[in-house]
Amino acid sequence: MASDKEYVDFVLEHIENAGEITAKKMFGEYGIYSNGKIFALICDNKLFIKPTEAGRIFINDVVEAPPYPGAKLSFLIEDKLEDREWLSDLVTITVRELPEPKPKKKKNK
Repeated sequence: MASDKEYVDFVLEHIENAGEITAKKMFGEYGIYSNGKIFALICDNKLFIKPTEAGRIFINDVVEAPPYPGAKLSFLIEDKLEDREWLSDLVTITVRELPEPKPKKKKNK
């Protein structure tokens, strides 16, 4: 089941204080980026944030699930989805710990 654009917009509104947040449609689901760094997926209208040690400590009572069959476990965020400050803090903490994206290779013509 693909995620609804309305749900994606709802999530983006709640984390707007965590940097330049964007969403990119990927195979009917969405990758969520902060300043160009992917930190989350929205799949089946659920928010999955990449796991980090700092994020695990911040969340405390972590719920983990794969965003799609065969994927690595991610933090499933459901209960505090409407808490803008908490969610923005989690995103900031997570993005800070994630490595910078690798530079894209230039295509040869």
